Amino acid sequence: MLQQNKRNINFLSHLGAQGSLGQAVYDLSFEKEFYVVSADLGVASGFSRFAMNHPEKFINVGIAEQNLVSVAAGVSDEETPAIGTSWGAFASYRCADQIRNFLGLMQSNVKIVGMGSGFTISKFGGSHYGIGDIALMRAIPGIDVIAPSDGMEIYRVVSAVMYNNRPTYIRLTGGDRLSIINEADDYVFEIGKASILKKGEDVLIIGCGNLLSECLEAEKILRDYGISTTVLNMHTIKPLDREGLRSQLHHRLIVTVEEHNTIGGLGAAIAEALSGFKNRPRQIILGIDDFVPNAGDYKYLLDCCNLSSEKIADRIMKELGR
Repeated sequence: MLQQNKRNINFLSHLGAQGSLGQAVYDLSFEKEFYVVSADLGVASGFSRFAMNHPEKFINVGIAEQNLVSVAAGVSDEETPAIGTSWGAFASYRCADQIRNFLGLMQSNVKIVGMGSGFTISKFGGSHYGIGDIALMRAIPGIDVIAPSDGMEIYRVVSAVMYNNRPTYIRLTGGDRLSIINEADDYVFEIGKASILKKGEDVLIIGCGNLLSECLEAEKILRDYGISTTVLNMHTIKPLDREGLRSQLHHRLIVTVEEHNTIGGLGAAIAEALSGFKNRPRQIILGIDDFVPNAGDYKYLLDCCNLSSEKIADRIMKELGR
């Protein structure tokens, strides 16, 4: 697997989400055999150097996302995975039937990456919002769903999934420059094991993806008001870390925060798990409340959906009667 210290945090932060993906794929290509399939987004995916150095392993199917999944399934086998990328809205909804058949039913060794999910490429409008992909992908049996939060985690995720043979959907959020969420250069990623970013006693905030940066800022605001908060990075939405969640039930309130529809996403997955626990705290789900906001820049859309750090903190204080 990729050496844990091969790329440092600041380097990957400056590369952004797709740059970190491309760097991980390029580095891994010197250690492992795999195919890369692109729907005419090789450069946008960060795959230029891979394509130049391994042209026999790079396949561009053109703007044909459904064909991308079929080709990736065709060239992969148990020992040789294939990774395919498109924008999150297209990699999920447009390819749903192919993913259901080739990854869900046939268990092909394919890793689909939904780039620019959430509101990352909001300048193109609602057609490019990736706000329902978690719900769709986690409903297909046999597929892992992972939402890395920063460049370091993206780098670790690529290494982890390319060394197992499970079909996987990787959800990338964040743009050309990423916040640093996981601060240690020796950060270890493990599929299905959530990581604690901050420890507190009163409130548990659970998030995933780039939006964790807003959760960490909300924790600082709450701290100023004497509210002690744990922030949990639930990077793997399927399989969910139920035992990690069980260990946090001492908090007064659980708050899930996601750059996704409130129906069927991270919050729903947490609620499903909590339903099986006794003496569980109350949960509130913060996300996109089942509507498609008008086009705007990223920060504007977060604010419209009450997902900015200030609005997250305000909602939590109201729930606590502060």
